Amino acid sequence: MIPTRVLAPLALLLQAGAAPPAGAPVFQEGLNLNAFVQQGDVAAHVLLRSGSDPRLIVAFPAGNSGTALWFGKIARPAQWTVTTAPVPVHEADAQGRPLRGVRLAAQIGTPRLDLKQAVLSSVRVLRDYQALGQTPGQVLVAPQISGQSVTWQRDRLDSKAGYRLAVTVTHGRLADGAILAGADGRIALEITALSGDPALTPYTPQTLLTPQAAADPAARRALQFLSYHEKFLAGSWRFNTYFGRDTLMSVRLLMPVLSPAAVETGLRSVLTRLSGDGNVAHEEDIGEFAVLDHLKAGEGPSDAPTYNYAMIDSAFLLAPVARAWLVDDPRGAARAATFLAERTGDTALGAALMANLRHVVRAAEPFARDTRWQNLIALKPGMDAGEWRDSNDGLGGGRYPYDVNAVLVPAALEAAAAMARAGLLDAYAAPEDRAMLARVETMAKVWHEAAPRLFLQSVDAPTARARIGAYARAQGVPAAPALAALGQQPLRYHAIALDGAGQPVPILHSDEGFALLMGSPDADQVRLAADTMARPFPAGLMTGAGMVVADPALAPAPLQARFGRNAYHGTVVWSWHQALAAAGLARQAARADLPAPVCARVRAAQGALWRAIDATRAVQSSELWSWSMAGGRYKVEAFGARGGDADESNAAQLWSTVYLALKRPTPGATGCGPR
Repeated sequence: MIPTRVLAPLALLLQAGAAPPAGAPVFQEGLNLNAFVQQGDVAAHVLLRSGSDPRLIVAFPAGNSGTALWFGKIARPAQWTVTTAPVPVHEADAQGRPLRGVRLAAQIGTPRLDLKQAVLSSVRVLRDYQALGQTPGQVLVAPQISGQSVTWQRDRLDSKAGYRLAVTVTHGRLADGAILAGADGRIALEITALSGDPALTPYTPQTLLTPQAAADPAARRALQFLSYHEKFLAGSWRFNTYFGRDTLMSVRLLMPVLSPAAVETGLRSVLTRLSGDGNVAHEEDIGEFAVLDHLKAGEGPSDAPTYNYAMIDSAFLLAPVARAWLVDDPRGAARAATFLAERTGDTALGAALMANLRHVVRAAEPFARDTRWQNLIALKPGMDAGEWRDSNDGLGGGRYPYDVNAVLVPAALEAAAAMARAGLLDAYAAPEDRAMLARVETMAKVWHEAAPRLFLQSVDAPTARARIGAYARAQGVPAAPALAALGQQPLRYHAIALDGAGQPVPILHSDEGFALLMGSPDADQVRLAADTMARPFPAGLMTGAGMVVADPALAPAPLQARFGRNAYHGTVVWSWHQALAAAGLARQAARADLPAPVCARVRAAQGALWRAIDATRAVQSSELWSWSMAGGRYKVEAFGARGGDADESNAAQLWSTVYLALKRPTPGATGCGPR
């Protein structure tokens, strides 16, 4: 296996206004070499995959489009090297329509590369081919070979400007559908990748962040690559478009250092994509993927965007984030009336927000009337996922997620009450809306008091110690620190979810961060959350490679197997959840009403978390990472570098840049904070 290492800081690659210097090394994460270009109307992410299954992907924020070439499996793993870093290029298609993209040169040491499959389309199509090996037949195109060059090019399915991928062999030769190495065993290529989708309008460094943002060049430039006046992109290469949840959480965590225009870009992008009944869109299908959607529906080849509303958490995130800006932040409060009066088509943004609040209250009313678990918010029928842990095993078979029910619903109701008190909704509320808003504060109190209790679990010390010790041995991790931290006290935690019979799914988890940042936790809930985060794994979540998002030590063996370190939401570290925890702990540390013992737990958790953040700075802008043990110590491993990993991590992830708004706790802080 090729070791994970950083060949050069990501800051060298994500340069707006300039491509990386020619011949400079690029950012390597696991088996992937990544280079990012953002200059003028060109934005592109180049990814070269090394190992036994080499591939080339160039993903464009424009239209969430991409070009990719998969090569056949090779006998011995080989390593790509970028010899000339990507630079922006502009060409035209056969009809004279503009194409934008990048050109680069790369080489690899292998005797032969078979041209397995090229796919030029939406990144969504590329994602499906990478995961499933399947792609719609109508997007495939035969290669055109001329001398030592092979080119794939085609229009989009709606006859608009499409895509081009050209590969020229500069060392070695083309022969019978393969590229053969030169006498020295090397293959060298010049690669040009282009898309005709309309360019987005990028933010500049001066207009994106305030001077209060942290001086972290890599995070700043990663954020800038994903930030456009039209919308924020969730992550690259796989999610180069709008995602509602990612936008809302990123805006909330970055809000202290985002410019007002950037905050409002995020909120506007969510409000303009609501469903007719006020639900928040999870993901959008644009460009050629939208064309495919319309063709499947028996419609014409339209590229009108289509939206996915399958998630249940995003609808309850909008109001707390809107409140944080429009009520709690003085900058936003001064602009609130003007922002809400802004119109898109025939609808004011304030009217869209009111529609979302109706959606929230309709969903919350059954439990507010009768606090049975059956009245909690459940995943949609037929869905195994519905909140941020959106893999099939992310909730371990649960149907009623903790984060949605114990935190986000009451937070959304409290936010509705706060915005109503501020008078922000008056212009958009019908008489029945005013009656609804008059009762949301009472509903929020019911949810806040009753919902978390349904997830609260307590395992006696002998049982917990036995299960933790057995799990630690099975995973090859040290048990002593975990057992020492647990002591002889029962292990108390909130289950990650309830199953379809109302039974707890016994997984410790990092979603306590939502409660600390967005909820109204009492002292006992704060203590529980701080302890869960800070205790050494597997009595808690803290490892030497960061804070894992799930700990299945108390679960039966079959469930443990679904939460391994190769599972997308298993015992892995998500960068943004460390940031969520840090922001939540900071909010609690600012309180003056917590007892001294709880304050001490908060300070201890902050110390442990910031040590973990410092230890994982090299991969901080990545989506997630895994870990291994070497010499009795935890070692960071790129997620996706191993054959058994469920997926691969994005090299630049929107909500992994939120550390720009975080400040390390300092002695002498007021309230409950460190002294």
